Amino acid sequence: NKMPSRISSTSVAVLLSGAALASAFTAPRSVHRPLGANGGLKMTSDGKEPAPFFAAEVADSKDSSDDSSSASTSTMERERKPEFMAEASDALTAVGWSSPLDDAELTSEDPFVKKIDEQIQADFGVGLDELLNPAKVVNLERDLFNLRSELAYLTGKGDMDIADMTTEECDGGKGGEEADAIRKAIDKKEKSLLIERRAVFRGWLKNVFLGQAVLSLALSWVMVSNPASLFGGFDWFQTNNLDISIRVLGFWWWWLFIIPSLRSRRPRGGEKKALDIAFLGTPLVSLVAPALTKDTEAIWAANLAITVAAYAYGFLIYNENEEDDADGEGGGPAWLNFVFKSLDFGSGRERGARK
Repeated sequence: NKMPSRISSTSVAVLLSGAALASAFTAPRSVHRPLGANGGLKMTSDGKEPAPFFAAEVADSKDSSDDSSSASTSTMERERKPEFMAEASDALTAVGWSSPLDDAELTSEDPFVKKIDEQIQADFGVGLDELLNPAKVVNLERDLFNLRSELAYLTGKGDMDIADMTTEECDGGKGGEEADAIRKAIDKKEKSLLIERRAVFRGWLKNVFLGQAVLSLALSWVMVSNPASLFGGFDWFQTNNLDISIRVLGFWWWWLFIIPSLRSRRPRGGEKKALDIAFLGTPLVSLVAPALTKDTEAIWAANLAITVAAYAYGFLIYNENEEDDADGEGGGPAWLNFVFKSLDFGSGRERGARK
């Protein structure tokens, strides 16, 4: 009678152990979607458990693939952009339009500059180099030439020589907003050009600069020799002990006022070369001489000597015909030619307005 009882209790124990093991190995519940809307594998939890690690990797991999594809497309577009621009430029050239004058340097021998000079002589009786701002006149004429060429193309005039044509003759009408914008730009530049063409560098203005140089010469000598005669009556001169400072300023006056005043007269040939040399030489003298002497009058005299020597070279030795007038380059070192050429920046010569 006791055997069935043992079997029954053993069976119960086995069943309970099996249930416990089954409960311990039960996987967490989750919602599985075999395919998403875009055809990719999607696995999301029920809100309580995070998504499996491999689901996150799949999503990251897809995002990375999208970014890589986008970057590749952008790179291809950038690489092909020059090709598109070149094709567009070729197409415009084929139908007769291209920008006739770029930003390259124009020289006095350029037909475009020569024509401007002839027109100014015919209208005002003076050459291009006699204007106050010859470089600005050349640049405005260049801009107007390009704008009129573009206007002719946009308004259906096509390929035509606009060198001797007015804006009205280049305008075929209509053209849309782009053509209207060009018309406004042309009108603005034409008004500015009219003012600049009439601004002639008169002889009396040259005399003013010459007088300014002479007065500066006399003033600078008094400054280096006896500054108290000029400023001794002022309290600030005695209080701040400015005697030495004014003496130093006196010999720097050569580079600051005397030579610039002479250069403002726009001299040519030997005098221009002499003043270029003096403009570079006097600051060197004013910097080096104080290490050799504290006599401000001697340093002032050294500046005078370098200026006189430069004039002697310019009038007695220098030969303008040996220089390349078109490029403004002489037979000296390249760096020195560059320095001399840089001194003319803004005066018109860098655009070929002056020889």
